[in-house]
Amino acid sequence: MKHLSRILIAIVLALATAASLPAQVFADALPEYISEVKVYQGSCDAAASEGFKILSDENGKPVDLNQGSGATGVGAKGNKKVYLGYKTTTKRAEAITDLALMNMKGGYSVQEYEVLMEEQLKSQILPFIERFQAAVDEYRENLKSSDAENRKRAEFVRDILDKIIDDDTGSGLGSLLINKTKQELGESAYEKLSDEEKKNHADLATIVAQSNGKIMLVIENLLTRGADTEEDTWLDRFAGMTYESLEEDTGMTPSDAKAELAILYDDAAMQILDKWDDFRTELLDYDKNVKSAQSFDEKEAEEIIQAVEDLDDNTDVKEAGDAVIDFAGWQLDNADFLNRAQSAAIHDALDEINYLDGTMLDFFSKTSAEIEEDITLLYPLAASLSEGQTAGLEFLSLRDLFNIALTTSEGYEDIDLSEIDEISVYDGVDRGIYEKGGVALTSDALRSQSLSGVLERDDSMFSGSTIAMMVITGIAGTYAALKFPVMRLNGIVNQARVGNMTEGFARYMNAHPEIVEYIDNGGGIDRYAEEYAARVAPKTGVAGSLAVGFTVALVILAAVTTYLTYKDLKAHYKVDFTPIPHYIVEEKDIVSYNEIGEKVILKNQSAYYKAVECNRKKGDAFFNEIGTCADMNGAVNPQWLALYSVKKEGMAPILAGSLKAVVGSTDIPAGYTTGIHMFGEDTAFNLNHPLYCWNQSAKSVFVYFKVDTSAPKTASASGSNFTAGNLALAGVAGLAVGSVVTALVSRSLSKKKKSPAA
Repeated sequence: MKHLSRILIAIVLALATAASLPAQVFADALPEYISEVKVYQGSCDAAASEGFKILSDENGKPVDLNQGSGATGVGAKGNKKVYLGYKTTTKRAEAITDLALMNMKGGYSVQEYEVLMEEQLKSQILPFIERFQAAVDEYRENLKSSDAENRKRAEFVRDILDKIIDDDTGSGLGSLLINKTKQELGESAYEKLSDEEKKNHADLATIVAQSNGKIMLVIENLLTRGADTEEDTWLDRFAGMTYESLEEDTGMTPSDAKAELAILYDDAAMQILDKWDDFRTELLDYDKNVKSAQSFDEKEAEEIIQAVEDLDDNTDVKEAGDAVIDFAGWQLDNADFLNRAQSAAIHDALDEINYLDGTMLDFFSKTSAEIEEDITLLYPLAASLSEGQTAGLEFLSLRDLFNIALTTSEGYEDIDLSEIDEISVYDGVDRGIYEKGGVALTSDALRSQSLSGVLERDDSMFSGSTIAMMVITGIAGTYAALKFPVMRLNGIVNQARVGNMTEGFARYMNAHPEIVEYIDNGGGIDRYAEEYAARVAPKTGVAGSLAVGFTVALVILAAVTTYLTYKDLKAHYKVDFTPIPHYIVEEKDIVSYNEIGEKVILKNQSAYYKAVECNRKKGDAFFNEIGTCADMNGAVNPQWLALYSVKKEGMAPILAGSLKAVVGSTDIPAGYTTGIHMFGEDTAFNLNHPLYCWNQSAKSVFVYFKVDTSAPKTASASGSNFTAGNLALAGVAGLAVGSVVTALVSRSLSKKKKSPAA
């Protein structure tokens, strides 16, 4: 049966080989998705050499997404073309699922995100580390144990954990966790260590917070397997324990004992109850489990696995495709073999152990409803677990617990880890999301607050002095128009009235810099008014003199008001760039689609959107302010409009062939419902929105796309769903459960039945 164990391990290892298959296999049958985007400012000549296609119109001409939006207007910075580049993939796991925009003055907060992370550290991560410390302590103790069973089990856990590397120290976690962690040493003692000494101590807070979630589950599962320092197993202890014996052991009155036992074991019992139905279903599906185990064809497995292992770059495409198809079909047929083989062995083992008025099998055959009626039935099971096992109970299934109890040291001897590649504990995680100041939080509330602020600025963009001058000018103009009809002839009053103090007039001022320069350089309002008065002053009559006086006054008021208006408008639009957050964390209910295309809502999800890069380089304008993060305004408009992408599991991928730019029209193309949008919105957004552009008359630009709501093609079994890291992880996790099959299946189950007192 040791040979069977080798085959089972080979099944897991074969997945890694499948990942290296030729990429062209089945490529023609799969849709193309967007895997990466990049923005090109000024020129897109380098796109092709960098592997990017450029979003083009129906004639194949690259589309300028800026359309001269920064060419004219108050304080305009000139024109710069903006192009969207993208790469494609047929692998859904590598596909971008959304493209969203954030405006410089939009609804995001770097501070709120950092507060959120600090709160998570204090309320969740550190308390978890403290609770889980018991499992780490027992694992360490077992590595030094004189008990062969415990030591072998802990060494097995260590050897697998050593395949998981902590990048910050360069060490495998199995060996690294033998030493005290940063949290055990304390911040003060840890900081006194040299950089080299720090590499001997894991920072568990960083590992837990930043690691690949699936890998972290494997770590927690394995450490729990390495726990329990007693010479007997939890199953041995449970077989000799009842609720009544627990009561007696407390030495308390029945009522006090009941309360005390509830405090000690109720939480763990409830966790066990949550796992009960799944385990019971597996356990009682005995006939199917046995049939599955007996039908396993070792010869066929060896041939199929060998065919995949033999593939290399010289393998004919058809031969490689046939091998993959055979492997995929065989893999699906035998996917649950391991679990069923273990469940059958556990069933037989439990049927040989007496408990209460029947066997242990009878006890675990009870329904969850029966257990729920009297949760104290599970108190003995909870009490039989070590402190470390209890701490890691949430990471184990009941089948895992039985695998630990029923596997002897022999079950860990025929394990070869040499073919398992190392994997980073941070595999697939962009750790930049944890850099201070690099991540911002956005939510409906923050966006609503920001929008309110934008509208308020639009309504009150003028300073108090400007508004006062507008009012005075308006009143004076109105009075003069009523009292001195002659003044209507020159049209000055009508131009200066509040109703005509518009941004358009300010743009006129901007188009005539000589006027602004004249005023700023000492020409002065008075001189302007005097020169005007000298030209238009009539020579006769008191009424004429009065008219001239009012004309001069209105000219002065109009000039002052116009200039103040211009300066306020320019100040409103001309703002200093703030840094673009490298990540935006979107908190919202995400709309997604299931495998049959039905719309589903993922409640309270959070997704890390990463800022899209552009071709800006050191020395270019605004590099010091916004670096290489893309500004869809080309850095020629008053505020940046940053583009973000996300690859979110559960969201439908963007179809590359569906990208479509619409210039100068608000009509939505047939068949499209969304596109590049603002955070919090579903509809495509005008990249030249007047709120963020100098040139108010610039053409609108919308970029639309479609997503693939169909179910994944089965051809992806060629390896497109597996990265090297995931495969290494699959190998580690597979060994963790697969290694016990030898001991379980081959173990003699004719062991003498235990009595309840054993």
